[in-house]
Amino acid sequence: MTADFQDSDSTAVLPLSHALLLPRIAIESTSPVLENGQFAVKATQGRTVDVTTKVFTDGHDQLAVMLHWRRAEHQEWSTAAMTFVGNDGWAGQFEVPLQGRYEFCIEAWIDRFASFCHELEKKHQAGVPVSLELQEGRVLVQHAIERTQGELQAQLQTLLIQLAGLLETEQVALFLHESSAHLMAQAQYHAYVSLSPRYPVEVERPLAEFASWYELFPRSMTHDPARHGTFNDVIERLPMIHDMGFDVLYFPPIHPIGRRHRKGPNNSLQAGPDDPGSPYAIGSEEGGHEAIHPQLGTRDDFRRLVQAAASHGLEIALDFAIQCSQDHPWLTQHPGWFNWRPDGTIRYAENPPKKYQDIVNVDFYAPDAIPSLWLALRDIVLGWVQEGVKLFRVDNPHTKPLPFWQWLIAEVRSAHPEVIFLAEAFTTPAMMARLGKVGYSQSYTYFTWRNTKAELTQYFTELNQSPLRECFRPNFFVNTPDINPRFLQESGRAGFLIRAALATMGSGLWGMYSGFELCESAALPGREEYLDSEKYQIRPRDFTAPDNIVAEIAQLNRIRRQNPALHTHLGVTFYNAWNDNILYFGKRSADGSNWVLVAINLDPHHVQEAHFELPLWEMGLPDDAATRGEDLMSGHRWTWYGKTQWTRLDPAVQPFGIWRIKPL
Repeated sequence: MTADFQDSDSTAVLPLSHALLLPRIAIESTSPVLENGQFAVKATQGRTVDVTTKVFTDGHDQLAVMLHWRRAEHQEWSTAAMTFVGNDGWAGQFEVPLQGRYEFCIEAWIDRFASFCHELEKKHQAGVPVSLELQEGRVLVQHAIERTQGELQAQLQTLLIQLAGLLETEQVALFLHESSAHLMAQAQYHAYVSLSPRYPVEVERPLAEFASWYELFPRSMTHDPARHGTFNDVIERLPMIHDMGFDVLYFPPIHPIGRRHRKGPNNSLQAGPDDPGSPYAIGSEEGGHEAIHPQLGTRDDFRRLVQAAASHGLEIALDFAIQCSQDHPWLTQHPGWFNWRPDGTIRYAENPPKKYQDIVNVDFYAPDAIPSLWLALRDIVLGWVQEGVKLFRVDNPHTKPLPFWQWLIAEVRSAHPEVIFLAEAFTTPAMMARLGKVGYSQSYTYFTWRNTKAELTQYFTELNQSPLRECFRPNFFVNTPDINPRFLQESGRAGFLIRAALATMGSGLWGMYSGFELCESAALPGREEYLDSEKYQIRPRDFTAPDNIVAEIAQLNRIRRQNPALHTHLGVTFYNAWNDNILYFGKRSADGSNWVLVAINLDPHHVQEAHFELPLWEMGLPDDAATRGEDLMSGHRWTWYGKTQWTRLDPAVQPFGIWRIKPL
């Protein structure tokens, strides 16, 4: 069957009856809006949503422009006048104190009384006779009286009486007084009203915008590679994770692991009897996505872990990986959820050149899978929510249908707006942005592969611009079990500090996989993968090993918490530092009270020096002004004199500077 496309007729005549119904006032270029309102823009609980728009009409009439907003489930709207900012631009804002869905719209009309006052003031100041204008003004007040009743009507009648007893100059002053404008605004007729569409806003809790994630494999929380770690072992590690300043403790899948085609060390195709296999090969006779791997502990053990984490200020995040081992109960219980080959076998998962012989995928659009598979997956998420899990890192969401995610996330968040979804999507920019539009709270990024000053400047700038700023919250993971970045393989301890500083200062969201604090970098030859990967074996660690960067990570997280300017990726500004190896930028809080400057030596092997500029012009200060500086890593304070300064960043000591600046 082929689609029946019809050519549009650009020369079609607009019927007069239709033209007369078109809005006389234009409302356009409204922000924040995604795809004309098809998707909700992202906002954070407790903050304000800043709205801008262009509103204009023919002639010189004055406009009234109002911003309306409400929670989506409420009937009543809140309203505030928008402020004219020049060049047809209007600005307003509203607060979003609760999680969930909001909506806003813009209403505009010709303000007859404001138009009258505008003309009256101009003519009076020019010395033009205004007796007829004053008569027209009194007619406007009389008409307002006829449209009102009660106290407002009485106040308008008093105004009309006052006008009748005043001299011409005094009448002008009374017409232009703000009290008259206030009365008339309550009573006037709204001429030629235009109303924008309703635009949705999804409001999430602050942890969706500002959080530090720490990833570990529970089974490796052991001192003996022959002993499988447990949830109780993780509980013992919680104080150290808390002391490093993390908010979220994230686990790869904790479910039973299949045995057929189980992978051995370093992704080998032959597994020994004691090899634990990859946790991403989900499912065995013990259960599937709803079950817990028996060697990790019981469900009660998991509940104790969730409670213990909360007592240390940590939330547990789980991996939601929609794939199955060939031992998953679904293959026998729901064979119609999978695609079978003609010989009765099932195709395993691939991402060339990677092959996952131990994993098979479901078919979301198989006849037997609609709607049962979709509902089963939703219920799995809701089941873990009932266990106290409110954060989910989703494995490869870009390989699953977008309509599924749009439906599932809306279903979960309609009942539990506190739930946060992190997309592990390393794919094309359009797909990554679309995942944010359909509901993902945050996403992995290209940050891992941005290393030079030009690359980082371009990427940070892109994340701060529309449409990404409305739909995409970047989580700057410095490494993952799947990605051992080449930069870290070659840069030593200094490289780990460089990447930690970039991530913690560049975004409100960042994450690290266990071992980063120990500067682990041994790689498979020629690959961005870890040698002896923890995905395929138990890997005990000594977290107090020499040359670790635990203290530096703890201080970076402390700086983040103490400085509101660093609670989001938005608001970054790049300043001049005359050295291509030094990235220099600033971030300032919305109220301007907190201002952090960051200079990072991107060269892990050599000392780099540069003159740089303090942004005195943004403080309204002259180039020779004095300002107060503070090193947020050491606590040292000093006075800067003038705009041009100098820094020396030694990777053997500390390859970055993080300074708080204040006017004297």
